Amino acid sequence: MFFLLLRKYGVPANVVEHSRKVRTVAMFLCRELNRRGEGLDPDLVEAGSLLHDIAKVASLETEESHSQAGARLLREEGFAEVAEIVRQHVVLDSGLDHGRITEAALVHYSDKRVQHTRVVSLEDRFRDLRERYGKTPEARRWLDSLEGQSRVLESRIFQKITIPPEGLAGLPD
Repeated sequence: MFFLLLRKYGVPANVVEHSRKVRTVAMFLCRELNRRGEGLDPDLVEAGSLLHDIAKVASLETEESHSQAGARLLREEGFAEVAEIVRQHVVLDSGLDHGRITEAALVHYSDKRVQHTRVVSLEDRFRDLRERYGKTPEARRWLDSLEGQSRVLESRIFQKITIPPEGLAGLPD
């Protein structure tokens, strides 16, 4: 069903492949965290990770935030919970809810670890984001803040599981 939605909204193959890799990372982390009692909903994590960029290309034409546009599309399709994850995949409302890592936070973090279709470090990912999007001092400050949030989230996630962040690079597709 997720792939039908991606096709319906004309998501190109390269974005679908990126989303598949984000799903790989997110689902691995979801399983590991749930083994330690985190209580994440794997169906929401999978849907959010596969659909997080559903409006990426369309938003280039409309200049609307792709996370907001994707959330709107998914609400219209009847997927309100998934829409919330998609809405927060760029900027989280809150990374942690009473100490719990949320599905939205997990998809957000996983997306920050995947550059195109490769798992990379946060340092490498934010270097790429700065090169592509950090054209103004305001944009660079925003990316610095986002990187800080991502590092805090990474620390919280990996305090709970047995592999280090660099262990994600070896995940099979």
